[in-house]
Amino acid sequence: MPRSPSYVLALRERAGESLLHRVAGPEAHRKRARIHGTPGPRWFGPDRPVRTVHGDASMYIGGLAALLLQSLHPTAMAAVAAHSGFQGDPWGRLQRTSTFLAVTTFGTSEDAEAAVTRVREVHDRIRGTTPEGVPYRASDPHLLGWVHVAETACFLQAHQRYGRAPLDPAGADGYVADMAEVARRLGAERPPGTRAGLSARLAEYRPELRATPASGSAARFLLSEPPLPAVARLPYAFLAAAAVELLPAWARTFLDPPAATRLMLPLARPGGRAITGGLRWVMTAPPPPPA
Repeated sequence: MPRSPSYVLALRERAGESLLHRVAGPEAHRKRARIHGTPGPRWFGPDRPVRTVHGDASMYIGGLAALLLQSLHPTAMAAVAAHSGFQGDPWGRLQRTSTFLAVTTFGTSEDAEAAVTRVREVHDRIRGTTPEGVPYRASDPHLLGWVHVAETACFLQAHQRYGRAPLDPAGADGYVADMAEVARRLGAERPPGTRAGLSARLAEYRPELRATPASGSAARFLLSEPPLPAVARLPYAFLAAAAVELLPAWARTFLDPPAATRLMLPLARPGGRAITGGLRWVMTAPPPPPA
């Protein structure tokens, strides 16, 4: 039996609310109102590429790809495994990350500066030693540089493949430059300002990257064991395959994805397009009822 328009709109609204609270937390509406509704200057104007990329549903694929790629730096992964709590509280970590991205991209300059200050204070307190005995600091500009270039590359590539409006070459360079503005404030080492610079910086880090027990554990958790209800498992499997397929071949080899993810790789692109289309639909506010 065909569903009524009101039923479809109600379903869309419920799905959108559920997604919003998963990603932004229980105070999602208050956060969104402050980020988008507070008057004042912003770091990035409405025409900047970073707003286009970070406002699109392709960020879900790019974000997962970034986590997988970042895990291949043994020192950075050791710090994440020891201090981030991403397996014990994955939704909390996602909510903190998404809030930081939203505030620095869309919020007022004052709120963005405060968000960067909070992150730097947290980084200053995090230090330790890898299982191989290598000391690390979360505030290390070199490690921050790796985290930055990995997420910038993955966010941009996901947008160019799955975004509603892929950027032209100048826009893509503009996105890298926008991301560099935030990275410099966080203390990252030599954040690149163009796509060519981004590719060069990724190549510089390549000799430092390898698979470790921690990266394997992270990949299994992110790809096979996400804390999701049963109804979301199949859509997530397509999202996970799209994220893995987004990565360079050498990174996929290091990650050694679970068999189920590997089997879905031939369907990664159509599945990724379907998933981002569905996410975009529920992320878009339903039209107001007629007067």
